[in-house]
Amino acid sequence: MEFEGVVYKILPATKGTSARGEWQRQEVIFELPQEFSRKICVIFFNKESDVARLREGATYTVSVNIESREFNGKWYTDVRAWRVQPKQEEAAAPAMPDMPPFAEEPAYAAPAAPMAEVDDLPF
Repeated sequence: MEFEGVVYKILPATKGTSARGEWQRQEVIFELPQEFSRKICVIFFNKESDVARLREGATYTVSVNIESREFNGKWYTDVRAWRVQPKQEEAAAPAMPDMPPFAEEPAYAAPAAPMAEVDDLPF
């Protein structure tokens, strides 16, 4: 899934060690620019370099995976980012040069006799 949002707040990183080694998890709150703006908390797992490039107030296109899991009868949902790109400002299209005026079409002589209609259909 992909969305475009403005970085609202970058939360502090959480670090730890598991059986697989050290890990870092950081949450970033994005605000979706709509009539009724919504906020989404996105998790960056072991992506310190991606978070370091983010700036509060800047707009980004974020690609995420959404996953829910159950623990002790309660469900928890993670929104994990896997790609973040700064919003590309739409470059203004280069101005088209003025077109020369169209020349008048040559007048063709009307056919002397109407052409017979050819029926070339196979049925």
